[in-house]
Amino acid sequence: MIKENKRYNHISQYLKEKFGERTLKICVDGGFSCPNRDGTLSNGGCIYCSLKGSGELICSANNITEQVKYYFTTYRSNRANKFIVYFQNFTNTYDTVENLKQKYDSALIDNRIVGLAIGTRPDCITEEIAQLLKNYTEKYYVCVELGLQTSNDDIGEKINRCYTSKQFTSAVSILNKYGIDVVAHIMVGLPFETSEDIKNTVDFINSHPLQGVKIHSTYVVEHTKLAEMYEKGEYQPLSFEEYMQDLIYIISHLKPDFVIHRISGDAPKDILLAPSWNTHKKWVLNELNRRLKEQDLWQGKFYNV
Repeated sequence: MIKENKRYNHISQYLKEKFGERTLKICVDGGFSCPNRDGTLSNGGCIYCSLKGSGELICSANNITEQVKYYFTTYRSNRANKFIVYFQNFTNTYDTVENLKQKYDSALIDNRIVGLAIGTRPDCITEEIAQLLKNYTEKYYVCVELGLQTSNDDIGEKINRCYTSKQFTSAVSILNKYGIDVVAHIMVGLPFETSEDIKNTVDFINSHPLQGVKIHSTYVVEHTKLAEMYEKGEYQPLSFEEYMQDLIYIISHLKPDFVIHRISGDAPKDILLAPSWNTHKKWVLNELNRRLKEQDLWQGKFYNV
C-alpha cells in the first residue's frame, strides 16, 4: 500500500519493508547476447539499444564472480547490509538452462545477497527457465524484469523489438505459475508513439498480474539506429515538459499496488546525444513529486478496475 506521505510506491520502501532494512542492487554483466543481435531474429537490436545493451554503467570484470567481489570492495557496499544481484544488460535468460544456472550461481557468493533479479525479453522465458528460477526462491527473492516498452505491436515492429505483446502475456503467465515476481519495462517517447499509445500501454500492463513497473524515458545514444534517425531529423525526443505530462498520466492511472522501480532512464553521459535533461535524474524526481503534490495526484487515483 502507498504510504500516507508518498504519492507512489517506491522500490526503496518496498525493499526496506520486505527485508527489514535498506537493500541495494548489484548490477552485473552476465556476458549474455540477445536473439535480436546474434542473427536469430535480427542483427541490429532494438533501435535505441546501445552497443553494451544498456550496460554502460556496470563495472564489468573478467567474470561474474569477480564483478560481485569487486562491488563489495567499493563504498557502495557500505551503504547497506543486504543486496540483490541484478543481471541487467542484454537478455539474461538467453542460454541453456545449464549455463544459466552456472552464471546465476557464480553471482550468489556472499551471505549478504538476498535476491536475484533478471532482466530479459518475454520471448526468452520458457517453462524450463521458470522452473530453474523457482529453485532459487527457496533461499532468495527472485524477480524477472520483462521488456515490454509498448503494447502497440506496430510500434514494436518499427523499433525492431522482434517480439509481440502476446508473447509478453505468455511470459507473465509462465512466471506467475511459478510464483516469480514480474516487473514490466515501459518506454515513453518512442518514435511514432502518441498519447493514445501511452494510454493503451498503461491499460495493457494494468490487465496483467505484475509486481512492478519500470518507466524509461527514451533517449538517443551513439551508434544506434535511433541516433541515425535523430541526426536526419526523423526523430525528436520528448521535451522535459512532455515527459512530465506523460509520467504523471502513467502514475495516476497505474494500479495502486504496483511497485514503481524507476521513473526515468539513466542515460550514459559520455554517449548521450539527446535529450540533455535525461542526465538530471533529480530534476525528474523533484518535479514529479512537486506536481503530484500540487495537483493532489497519487498512484492509481484514476485507475479503473
